[in-house]
Order: sequence, then C-alpha cells, then structure tokens
Amino acid sequence: MLRRHVIGLGSLLLGALTFGGWTLSRKGKEPLVLSARDDADGKHYAVGYRLDGSCAFATEVGLRCHDVVQHPSLPLVLFVARRPGRQSYLIDLNDGRLLQTLDSQTDRHFYGHGVWHKDGEWLYATENDTTDPGRGLLGVYRFDGERLSHTSEVSTHGLGPHQVSWMPDGETLVVANGGIRTEAESRVEMNLDAMEPSLVLMRRDGSLISKETLPQQMNSVRHLAIAEDGTIVAGQQYMGDAHDRADLLAIKRPGQPFQPFPLADEQRLAMTQYTASVAVHNELRLVALTAPRGNRFFIWDLDSGAVRLDAPLPDCAGVGAVKDGFVVTSGQGRCRVYDCRQERIAGTPLDLPPAFWDNHLHLA
Repeated sequence: MLRRHVIGLGSLLLGALTFGGWTLSRKGKEPLVLSARDDADGKHYAVGYRLDGSCAFATEVGLRCHDVVQHPSLPLVLFVARRPGRQSYLIDLNDGRLLQTLDSQTDRHFYGHGVWHKDGEWLYATENDTTDPGRGLLGVYRFDGERLSHTSEVSTHGLGPHQVSWMPDGETLVVANGGIRTEAESRVEMNLDAMEPSLVLMRRDGSLISKETLPQQMNSVRHLAIAEDGTIVAGQQYMGDAHDRADLLAIKRPGQPFQPFPLADEQRLAMTQYTASVAVHNELRLVALTAPRGNRFFIWDLDSGAVRLDAPLPDCAGVGAVKDGFVVTSGQGRCRVYDCRQERIAGTPLDLPPAFWDNHLHLA
C-alpha cells in the first residue's frame, strides 16, 4: 500500500523520555505501543508510546519498517524492514537505543515480518531469494552477545512469504505465503496470472507439515493471528478484479481445513479487496481486522462468526489486543482503543499522535 506524506515528528522527539529498568518501566504502566512512523521529509522512525500519549522513544532508522517483534525475555525488539528493505533494527526498549542494524544476506531482502523462538536464541525472518524471485525463505539468525547473526535459511515451501507466526506449542511455524514473485528492490508483481498463495505449517528445521490454499489463485495470504487454542486466522489481499468475490478473511480451526471465515457481503465489499492487520483476543474470543483502503475496522466473535463491530476508521492500520479489547492505529486519523467487554463495543480516541502510523503495531 502506498504510504501518505507525513507530518514532522518534532514534537514527538521533544517529548521523548527515557524510562528505567525493564521491570520498573512496566510495573503499573499502560502497554507500550510499538510501531513505525515517517516524517514529512521522508525520515523513518521506530517509536514507542504509552496509551496515555507519553513517548518512550522515537529512534531514527535508515529504512521504513513494518512489523515489530519482541524478544521473549529481554527488553529488546526488532523493527523489521518493509519489503524490499535490506535492513532491520534491533532496539533497546529501555531507552530506544539502536543496538544493531541487521543487514540481509546477499541476494536476499526482508518481507517485513519475523518471530523470535521462545528460548530467545533464534529469530526467523521471512525473506525473498532475488536470484529466483519470490522463492520464499526463512532467514535463521542466532542471538548471541546482544547481536543477531545469520546462520542458515530454510524454505517456506511457497512464494512471497509475508507473515510468520508460532503455533501455541512454540515449535511449529505458520507461514502466510503471499504467492507473488517480486525482483530485488521492487514491489512490482511479476506473476499475477500464476500466483501461488498458501498457508504453511512447518517445523523449525524446514520440514513441511501441511500446505493449504484458498479457492482463488489471486487471493494473496498475507497476515496472521493465532489463538491460544491453535485457531489460525488469516487476512488476504486480492490481486484480481475489483468486482470479484474474494475470501478476505480465512480461518483454520484445530483439526479443520483452511477455509473462508463467514463474512457478510456488505463487510466484504467495504474492504475493497484489501486487509492489513489481524488480531485475536483470547480472553474475549474475538478477532479484529483492519481494512485501510476501505477505511473500515471490524470485530467478530471468533467462535460464532457474529459481527460485533463494523466501524469507519480512516486508513486504519495496526491492531493489537489489550486487556479490555483492541488498540488500533491510523494512517490518516486518530488512534483508538475499543472496549469490548460489553455487548455494545465502545471506541475512544487515544492521545497518541494522530495519523501516519505503519500498518502494524506491537503491544509490549
């Protein structure tokens, strides 16, 4: 998705503050919203904000980032480069210090997503093999001495991998293969007439467990949310005709095949063939989805499929679960928090800087 021109971050930088040790910084405080933002001059930032609007850090980085992945036990996060970026950034959550600029290997670039293994020693990042454009890889990186180093790579058993996540066992990887070939330094699709999107479950050693597809070849599987019971929810971006009926939200429940999530035509049409971020709230058994091109935000009951919320939200971007519901950022408007504890879901604007947030967020 093309990103808009962005306002400056002068006030954001002036408001930055350093917080102390990891335990103290989290105790009694609101979640830390981590995401990527740009400014009007084209500069890129990795930022962290509390829900009350206070800024923890705003660190300038060389390339625009996409997803944010948190180390399981240390106050560290990796801001992963947006496709086809070749740099990702390891950030100290205590003060926003840039600890490492992680460069991709020769003939590789990042696809915007990654995951840490639960032991904190290994990181897996979705990558493109530019010698065979679109051939999906997971770059395998070892964390040692506060630095990541590339050790190997394994196939994602598909083309154009986007998001990678863990199943609840913490050992089985889930990969959303978008199915699209792109060359180095390019976001131009090379194979729309021969796309191969898929949902893959695989072991850490690269061995394939399962590979499933949706009926439409041009329905690119992009983003994932995994529930504690092993339910997988996937958001799609349809690359075909704007008038085609496409399954833009899909689900794989334990022991069942990968299949469309029940959407009303009104909701599907409002998405304009494009979804961005998806999140699951385990305690409330809800699934939330952003559709930035349609300027709509949705929440459904994960078990029944009933619509809980269908609301306008300009260029809605990242979404993440908090205790009482969901936090949603916006590329063009106010960020919001949605309280989902009652039958009627209530949205409230947050004091976070308005607009120009990337399509993903992480809540630390």
